[in-house]
Amino acid sequence: MTTNLMTPRQSHSPSTAPAREPLPRRNLPTGPNKDLIDQAIGTALARIDKGLAVYGDQFPEPSSVGNVYRTMGNTEWTNGFWTGQLWLAYELSGDEKYRTAAERHVESFHARIFDQVNVDHHDLGFLYSLSCVAASKLTDSTLAREAGLEAARLLLTRYLPKAGIIQAWGNLSDPAEAGRMIIDCNLNLPLLYWATEQTGDLTFADAADTHIQQALKYIVRPDASTFHTFYMDPVTGAPRHGTTHQGYADDSCWARGQAWGIAGFPLVYRYFRKPALIETSARLANYFLNRLPQDLICCWDLVFTDAPHERDSSAAAIAACGLLELGKSLPLSDTDSPAYRGTAIAMVESLIRLYAATPDDEGAGLLKHGVYHMPKGIGVDEYCLWGDYFYLEALTRLTRIWEPYW
Repeated sequence: MTTNLMTPRQSHSPSTAPAREPLPRRNLPTGPNKDLIDQAIGTALARIDKGLAVYGDQFPEPSSVGNVYRTMGNTEWTNGFWTGQLWLAYELSGDEKYRTAAERHVESFHARIFDQVNVDHHDLGFLYSLSCVAASKLTDSTLAREAGLEAARLLLTRYLPKAGIIQAWGNLSDPAEAGRMIIDCNLNLPLLYWATEQTGDLTFADAADTHIQQALKYIVRPDASTFHTFYMDPVTGAPRHGTTHQGYADDSCWARGQAWGIAGFPLVYRYFRKPALIETSARLANYFLNRLPQDLICCWDLVFTDAPHERDSSAAAIAACGLLELGKSLPLSDTDSPAYRGTAIAMVESLIRLYAATPDDEGAGLLKHGVYHMPKGIGVDEYCLWGDYFYLEALTRLTRIWEPYW
C-alpha cells in the first residue's frame, strides 16, 4: 500500500465567517439501517456486473439516454467515475474481477494522459484520482502512479500565478475563458496534494493551497450559497465577477455546485489544515439542508425547494459524502455534527428507497433521477455517472472506515 508521505500543512489564520444558519429540526437516525445498506450494496454490485458485461473495456457516457448508458471510449471528463465504481466494488466485495477490470482501465488512462487525449482542462482530478490514484493506493501499481503524476503535472500547467487559481477549461490565452474557476475544482485539488506526497515537490500543494483560498474568498457568498463560476483577471489577479454555467441564474445556487463545496472543502482539509475550510463546509451544509424537500433529495437548483422542479439525486449523493467527510473533522463539541451524520444517513436511505435502481430496471446505472445540465436539457431525469459513483461511495462510507481516493 502507498504510504502517506505528506504531513498536513497548517494554517492558523483566524476564521471570520458569519454564523451558520440554524438547522431545521428533523427526526434523524442515529445509525444506518445495516440490512437496508447491505441490500443496496448487493443490488449496486449486481448492476455494476451488468455494466461490465455491456461496456467491456469501454466506458459509459456521462449520462444515460432513456435510462440506458451508451458506450464510449476513454475521452470524457467523467470516465474516472466508472473506474472509481470498480475500485469501490473491489473494496466492498474483495472480488478480483473488479480489480482486473479496473487495472485494464489504468492502462487506458496511462495511454490517455501521455497521448494527451482530451486532457486540457481541470477535471484531471476527477479522471485520475478515481482511477490511478486509487490504484496506486490499493495495489501499489507503478503504472498508475506514473499516470497520476503526469496528470498532476498537466493540471499544474493550468495554474495562473497572478490570479492564484487553476483555470477550469478553455484556452489559457482566450480572453473569454481566461481566469475562470469553478467550484467543481475543489475535488480536483487532491490530485495535486497526492503528487506532493509522492514526490516531495511542494509546487503542487502550493498551487492547491492558493486556489482553495481563492475559492473560499470569491466563490462562497456571504450567505453561504455559492457561485458555480467566478472569473479572476489572469494578468492583475483582481476579482472580476461570479456567474453560473449549469445553475438556474447567476444569483441562484446550483445544487451540485453547493454539494461540491460541502464535500471538497473538508477533503482539502485532509492536506491543508486551514480551519476556515471546515467552518465553510458547515455553513454550506446548513444552507443546503435548509432548502431540501421532505424526502431530503434536493432540487437541481436550491432556489427551488419542492415539486414540480426536477430533483438531482447526484447532487444529493455528493452532499451525503460531504457531510460524512465533514463530520470527521468537526470537534466533538460542535452542536451540528450529529445532525450532519444523521442527515447523511437519512439522505442515503431515501436514495435507496426512492431513487436507486432495482435489479429489474433497464440499463446498468445505480441512481435514477439525476440531472447533468438542465439549461441545455442534457441528462435530465437520467442516470449520471458521478451520481452512481458518489452513491456507491456513500454506501461504502456507511459500512467501514474508508480511505478516500481523493
